[in-house]
Amino acid sequence: MSAHKENPKEIRLAISAVLNFATTVAQIIGGILSGSLSLLSDALHNFSDTVALAISLLAVRLAKRKSTEARTFGYKRAEILAALFNACALVVVSIFLFKEAFARFFHPHPINSLLMLFIASIGLAANIISVFLLKAHAHEDLNVRAAYVHLFSDFLSSVAVIIGACAIFMSGAYWIDPALTILIGIYVMREGYKIIEETTHILMQHVPKNIDLKEIQKQLERIAGVRDIHHAHLWAVTERDIHFEAHINVSRDMPVSESCLLIKQIEEALKNDFAITHITLQLEFDSCKGVNLIKA
Repeated sequence: MSAHKENPKEIRLAISAVLNFATTVAQIIGGILSGSLSLLSDALHNFSDTVALAISLLAVRLAKRKSTEARTFGYKRAEILAALFNACALVVVSIFLFKEAFARFFHPHPINSLLMLFIASIGLAANIISVFLLKAHAHEDLNVRAAYVHLFSDFLSSVAVIIGACAIFMSGAYWIDPALTILIGIYVMREGYKIIEETTHILMQHVPKNIDLKEIQKQLERIAGVRDIHHAHLWAVTERDIHFEAHINVSRDMPVSESCLLIKQIEEALKNDFAITHITLQLEFDSCKGVNLIKA
């Protein structure tokens, strides 16, 4: 990715972090003064957003560092680790909110609904700005997507708190506050779990979900000169950096110049049809006997 595309992403992450930190301070003060748990939970979400955005920004900058002899992949996985950390934080925050909300069901607290409404409206405005800032980059990588989910969940949280404040003002039913907190927590935990699943899939070097290794085998073995492929490995360093390596058993003994043309043909098929970015092939002629696609 070019620096031209990365710079706007960094700027938007930084602006969103500052907005969320300012909102967190306002919501903590408002939550304490109004007695609203859902407003305090929204403040906790916003604080986790600030941390998530700071980590995402750091990861984006680390990922730009060049590879070295000691780190041949550079810091490409910094963004995946940041996404995993942020998603785990979402789940932890949700568990804490569940605990506090259930306690409030049994021990209701009086709530200043007008102050709750005012502070929640400030939070909503900041969340709307932050969500739109990151929306354009949310589908580029898991790191920004995790930060975006933090922000979008806070947007929903702020909407819920505003609705709750209005309902409490009209009905005086304080149980609405912890009920909203639980609903927000369920959504946040669900989104966090999905990102944890995706990042773990990458870190465990599993085959990318959108690629069928058997289909690769079928397509490559249709190429003239290829008898079979075996000892294959397919994994992702990042979402967009897909690696493939395999032994290629050729159908006949051939000169190096001819084998180079065969390798080029295989590489073009892998890049064009499967979006694989890094390919390592070992050509053989009757070298490995009785082997499978995957080495046992």
